[in-house]
Amino acid sequence: MRSLLYIIAVILIIGWAIGVFAYSAAGLIHVLLVIAIIALLLGIIRRPTAV
Repeated sequence: MRSLLYIIAVILIIGWAIGVFAYSAAGLIHVLLVIAIIALLLGIIRRPTAV
């Protein structure tokens, strides 16, 4: 599940970067960036810690 979150986050960040350069849908681009950041944070928070 964690690797799936990272894959989704990377895809969304790439989509955001393409959108920034294209500048066609500014609102959607920022939503994609926020979703990617949330996915990364969830992956970091849910990571099991080895003691």
